[in-house]
Amino acid sequence: MRLLTSAIALSLLMAGCTGDDRSAPSPGSGDNQVEKTDSDTAAESPAPATDSATETVAETVTETTTADTSLQDAEGDAPQNPLRDAYFGETHLHTGVSMDAFIGGNRLTPDDAYRFASGEEVKVNGSMHKIKRPLDFCAVTDHAEFIGETYTLMTPGAPGHDDPLAVKFRDVTDLKEALGLYNKYVLTPLATGKDPHPPFFQGAESIKSSWQKNYEATEKHYKPGEFTTIHAYEWTSAPGGANVHRNVFFRDTNIPDMPFSANDGSDPQELWKWMQAQRNDGKKVFAIPHNANESKGRDFPETTMDGKPITKSYVETRASMEPLIEMMQVKGNSEVVPDFWPNDEFADFENARTLQDYSDRKFMKQNFIRYGLTRGLKYQVELGSNPFKYGFAGGTDNHNGAPSNVEEDNYKVGSHGLVDRTAKDRANNVLEGEMLVADTNPGSITGVWATSNTRGAIWDAMLAKETFATSGPRMKVRAFAGQGYAPSYDSYEAMVEDGYAKGVPMGGDYSGDGDEKKAPQILVWAVKDPIGPNLDRIQIIKGWLEDGEMKDTIYNVVASGDRLQEDGSVTPVDAPIDMKTGAFNKEKGSPELMGVWTDPDYDPSQMAYYYVRVLQLPTARWSLYDELREGVEFPEDTKMQIVERAWGSPIWYTPGRHE
Repeated sequence: MRLLTSAIALSLLMAGCTGDDRSAPSPGSGDNQVEKTDSDTAAESPAPATDSATETVAETVTETTTADTSLQDAEGDAPQNPLRDAYFGETHLHTGVSMDAFIGGNRLTPDDAYRFASGEEVKVNGSMHKIKRPLDFCAVTDHAEFIGETYTLMTPGAPGHDDPLAVKFRDVTDLKEALGLYNKYVLTPLATGKDPHPPFFQGAESIKSSWQKNYEATEKHYKPGEFTTIHAYEWTSAPGGANVHRNVFFRDTNIPDMPFSANDGSDPQELWKWMQAQRNDGKKVFAIPHNANESKGRDFPETTMDGKPITKSYVETRASMEPLIEMMQVKGNSEVVPDFWPNDEFADFENARTLQDYSDRKFMKQNFIRYGLTRGLKYQVELGSNPFKYGFAGGTDNHNGAPSNVEEDNYKVGSHGLVDRTAKDRANNVLEGEMLVADTNPGSITGVWATSNTRGAIWDAMLAKETFATSGPRMKVRAFAGQGYAPSYDSYEAMVEDGYAKGVPMGGDYSGDGDEKKAPQILVWAVKDPIGPNLDRIQIIKGWLEDGEMKDTIYNVVASGDRLQEDGSVTPVDAPIDMKTGAFNKEKGSPELMGVWTDPDYDPSQMAYYYVRVLQLPTARWSLYDELREGVEFPEDTKMQIVERAWGSPIWYTPGRHE
């Protein structure tokens, strides 16, 4: 999530527990309610309370399978493909229902957001706008905090709607004035330990009403086989300005009557405890952390939030609750930065470096996903489970209600309301408490390999981690680890069939096929975005433990043309963009890349992971298009061209799996 002001971040940091009852029936209970499985009913009631929320959850943790298809038969006649198709969607999006987005000028609803995601033209940030291509799926993830207030503000006839203060909140058009209202009626009470809700807040019923409207919009726009909507929201906690936010996703219509917010519990362990209670009640739910790059080390911690040691129950619970992590969004790419990975020649990509100028957020290695993946291996050795065994997702965190508005040449309305609405704003403004607007980017997108474009199939694929993230383009990537792959195939279908038959896909565990002395063969494949440039290369990033030391390295696996050298290096491709038009090179590179790679440094005694990174040829950044179209001038160090990319979820190897 992006907050428009440090003040709003403080409100979430200081939020306390409301004590609301969360056990009422879900909005979706009834004919469409999913039937409980044996695993769902393993514990019909939560475990007794203890001093540790994680210990409580660990006692009743539900093992979630990746092969659950109980809903697929009920999702119409959607086409099915056992080899799976790639579907692209938004997993992080805010409408006016999010208080910070409302203050920033957003008045769009979840209904508007789903229409935009489906390809309709919508008035966004003051201008009519649409994406170039409809999405396959979308989740609206409005902040659970203060959705009762926004329901009152946005719903004519609702109790409190005509309250003079609500009218003032709603009618203000100046951002500074709006923030002043928020400071007076929310932040000041928070700072003094008083109720943070403004006087027009109508209590739990307004929260339920807001959540119900989101539910209705999500159901209205769900078209199995054509366009999938997912019930979701954001839990937004920021202790000490550290981002530990999670987006929470439900598999079906069996959802709670109210979301659990950071006002109810600001520690991730409290969220997991609530999620486990939902699972015990038959609901299917997982969470996705985001913005590791500004987590101040708390996304991959060495202690719990209250300073206690990380325990076996903590790592097991976290692994159960969080299958994916968001690789990139408007606030930057969380994979790596050159500061700590100087040998990664492609680490300098949308690093959002000015994050370090605000809220005491300084880059540290523990803020980045590649570190987290490797630290997870060490936890597995130490505690027997890996809490950071993440697959990859991508999102925008767009606060304009515009899902996946990620095309660089179509980024005409910004992503955060009044602060970046025009090219002049984007060249000169600061996203208060966060970063320079010029240092932001349009965001990322999630790719999912699913058997059908249905809610159950997409959710299941996300849970199974058979996903990839891209920095915006709709390139596709697949990888399998196994033995006996051919150097080439007669067809794409034959390659995928062989991939599944002889190995495991992205997100899986490589077993060695009974012989751990055999180094994994990794079958990699990628294809360009149909409207984008060709591909440069495919890389594999390996992380491993060696005598307890955390290590990682990069291998070039496939490259376009005759550029991959015997020593593993790749001759740089000369494919510059046209700086006068933004046009990319259409001659160099390859539209499709495929290869089989065997780890030359494999040690069967070393725990490891492997993930794929695909690089395309350079393209113009949105900032260049703003300069060319509007004549604005950005700060001198603003990048004008970029190398867009995709990241495939890791495959893991653990010694001794056959014992």
